[in-house]
Amino acid sequence: MTIQYETRYAVGPNEAKTFDTEQLREHFLADNLFETDKLNLIYTHYDRYIIGGVVPASAAIELDAIDPLKSDFFLSRREMGIINIGAAGTVTVDDKEYKLANKEALYIGAGDKKVTFSSDSADNSARFYINSACAHKSFPDKKITLADANVLNMGSLETSNERTIAQLIVSGVVETCQLQMGLTSLKPGSVWNTMPAHQHDRRMEAYLYLDLPEDQGVAHFMGEPKQTRVIWTGNEQAVISPAWSIHCGSGSTNYSFVWGMAGENLDYNDMDKYSAAELR
Repeated sequence: MTIQYETRYAVGPNEAKTFDTEQLREHFLADNLFETDKLNLIYTHYDRYIIGGVVPASAAIELDAIDPLKSDFFLSRREMGIINIGAAGTVTVDDKEYKLANKEALYIGAGDKKVTFSSDSADNSARFYINSACAHKSFPDKKITLADANVLNMGSLETSNERTIAQLIVSGVVETCQLQMGLTSLKPGSVWNTMPAHQHDRRMEAYLYLDLPEDQGVAHFMGEPKQTRVIWTGNEQAVISPAWSIHCGSGSTNYSFVWGMAGENLDYNDMDKYSAAELR
């Protein structure tokens, strides 16, 4: 079967306090999104958010509706963001082709019926990362390059968190209902992301870590500010972050990550921050 999916039901903070390492990883880690010639999806019950990975090598892969959606086509009541983290490829939306190079993005509005993924080379596949949220109306499809993004330079080498944030799918760059996505890249010598750590009770979020060598990793911190937990991640692994959880991380080297979120509003700065001294 080309398309595979699983459902992750919502976990509350009191329940998460009792989880051991295996339970944390089972509920919040996505470690096998990118498989050759497959489309893997995780349907979460956090704001009905979907994350997924597509690696079309030998043939194009079409996005079909999955059973939890109870709709004739995937984007019947949804919008989608796609970021290519691999080699060059093409996303075809209702017969219109969008060429995506590495780290270029595509926003697809609700109502588009047919979405197909393909790679320019079978030997060097595109690797499309998908985020999808419920949508109350349709906005135009739009390709976004790094040159189109709203770029923020934050942090410093002295605090080990000098980083560039490319806001790719955000208000002011592209119109969406609730979906936001972007790419954060840490400079050499910096390892901490999202400091100060924060949570936003009005939105959930997902982090996909990438640009990590095989023998390196990122410790992703989650949980309530006074009840933090850690999940170790590797390259092209994602962590689902509920609205009640903080999210930040520290790597054994510098790296990049794709962040995506959805929920109550489109205010990127709507967050509750916690300094390192406040965390437990």
